[in-house]
Amino acid sequence: MHEESDNRILVTGGAGFIGSHLCDALLAKGHDVLCVDNVFSGSKRNIAHLQGNSAFEFVRHDVTYPLFVEVDRIFNLACPASPVHYQFDPIQTVKTNVHGATNMLGLAKRTGSRILQASTSEVYGDPHTHPQPEEYWGNVNPIGPRSCYDEGKRCAETLFFDYHRQHRVDIRVVRIFNTYGPRMRPDDGRVVSNFIVQALSGAPITIFGKGTQTRSFCYVDDLVDALMRFMSLEGDMTGPVNLGNPVEFSMLELAELVLELTGSKSELRFEDLPTDDPRQRQPDIDKARDMLGWEPTTQLKQGLSRTIDYFDDFLNAAENAS
Repeated sequence: MHEESDNRILVTGGAGFIGSHLCDALLAKGHDVLCVDNVFSGSKRNIAHLQGNSAFEFVRHDVTYPLFVEVDRIFNLACPASPVHYQFDPIQTVKTNVHGATNMLGLAKRTGSRILQASTSEVYGDPHTHPQPEEYWGNVNPIGPRSCYDEGKRCAETLFFDYHRQHRVDIRVVRIFNTYGPRMRPDDGRVVSNFIVQALSGAPITIFGKGTQTRSFCYVDDLVDALMRFMSLEGDMTGPVNLGNPVEFSMLELAELVLELTGSKSELRFEDLPTDDPRQRQPDIDKARDMLGWEPTTQLKQGLSRTIDYFDDFLNAAENAS
């Protein structure tokens, strides 16, 4: 790796959906990138196009074990982020959040690296405050089926701020709201990928509850731009900072838009709402606007079209290979 200051970047979870896009953007800026992933929910396919790049290195590693490398900056994105994956092995999910944060913070302390934690809107739980500002403490079930992720991320935030206060580690904490785009897994159980895959295959589109619950969808390129802006800020800028798109859509509105863009004749099928599924989710991004000069620029229709094209190619390739 090069010796220039702040040029050696570690991305944990770098073979994941968001992490792989972040690796792309960092390399485009001239950084050397060390991508670390145990490939549980990520995929080497997401970073295959980077393998010939001399500034890129991939290491298969589980962050619940210590990592001894020399880096200048750390983006800690390691953790399954969809309910299907983080509920598959909930104990490991907690360990990834808590032990992983501890190990990466220890690395940041030793190397003097600035470290960014990819936290989540799930720390707000099923919110009583709408939209959700960073000052809101949340309404989270600590013993439910989603708790391994929600409380794991909350504990990771605690560790980050304790390392900052006790050891003066230079931290950045972001709370990521629903993000979508190419390289999402077709089986990840998230609503955007579910709807697109169902529509493209002609299967019924599954809507939980009455479809009135809302989400705010941020295109992955916009999110990566915000992550890089926040990491580059100098000074005591710990956050947390909400990152997401404040434009709110109901599940029914999303389903109708996916049907329109795919031209699918899929029917809507309504099922019971999962346990602890939030009824509303919308970020207050005033801090991101003020601190980072950032807000999303990709409209949902535009981002969905790109994502549909990706899934169309992916599913066709999978069908031709079988």
